Amino acid sequence: MTGRETMSSFKLGLSILWPACWTALPIKMAFALLFMAMGSIHLETTLGITFLMLLMTPVSVFAFFIISAGIGFHFGEGTGLPALFLLSIPIDIWSLGLVGRTVLLEQLRLEPPASLGLSLWIRFAMAGALYLPLLWLIEGGATDIARSTMQAILDMESLKHLPVAERIGVEFTAWGSVSLIVLLALTFIGLSILGKLIQGLTISARPASDTYQGLVSRWDMLRVPADQGLMLAAFTGTGAVLSVIFWSVLPVSTPHPHECCKPPEVSAAPHFDPQKALNKGEKTLKDAELKIATLEHQAAEDEKDKSKGGKEKAGVKEGSAKNEGKAPQSTAVKPAGSGK
Repeated sequence: MTGRETMSSFKLGLSILWPACWTALPIKMAFALLFMAMGSIHLETTLGITFLMLLMTPVSVFAFFIISAGIGFHFGEGTGLPALFLLSIPIDIWSLGLVGRTVLLEQLRLEPPASLGLSLWIRFAMAGALYLPLLWLIEGGATDIARSTMQAILDMESLKHLPVAERIGVEFTAWGSVSLIVLLALTFIGLSILGKLIQGLTISARPASDTYQGLVSRWDMLRVPADQGLMLAAFTGTGAVLSVIFWSVLPVSTPHPHECCKPPEVSAAPHFDPQKALNKGEKTLKDAELKIATLEHQAAEDEKDKSKGGKEKAGVKEGSAKNEGKAPQSTAVKPAGSGK
């Protein structure tokens, strides 16, 4: 019994798609970061993970444009988004060819057909262009139905007494579980479809004639080429060029404050001199003491003036009182003298 007869379509699709995604993703992310530094890609904050999931898989190259233009769901803006997905085409073809040849030799014991990467990419891209928008619509519809159904259940009279925190937790768990189950089922169907497409390519492939050790050597050499120095130089040179371009274009996208929005100029605080501060404090204290002494002296002078003024007024009152007492006496004596 051959490996082709024992491997299911789901397992076959997963064994090629999953390694191909992670093989091509680092190279795609390098160009994605370069386009972001150039300011040609502006992603929605909450949709970054969705964009990353679409970028990593080779089945989304045409589905991205269909979802963005046909369904009207935008992951971001900028000319770098379509350029990045178009640039991913040769990267995906290379990764699918590498992984596909390895799987056919290692697990199916079949000779890889010519142009395996291109054949797999065409089948995967066409299947993704048809299936991913359908998956998007079904998953969104199932999530909306689950939300509305759970909202109607929680609005029942017997469940209205639930606190807000418990209500949110129950609602999120319920419709989230339904959405996850639907997504897993659709993913299983999609991977099975890809497995069927791969099996269509393996029908015409002839069995490998090498021994197991020969097959091991062949799929190892697929990952490590004979001229390793050339491969190392190519990777190092490409990384250096991308790094130089990244750092040269990065300041272009750095935001600068507008002329009218410049922050106010703040002068630097003078250097603190302890001796000068102590001298200034002593001088302030001496001035305060002089002012207090002046005020006390002035207050004492005012008290003296008030006391002197009071005594003078009292003397004047006593003198006037004596004069008034003498005057009646003199008037009383005169009539007695006249009677004599």
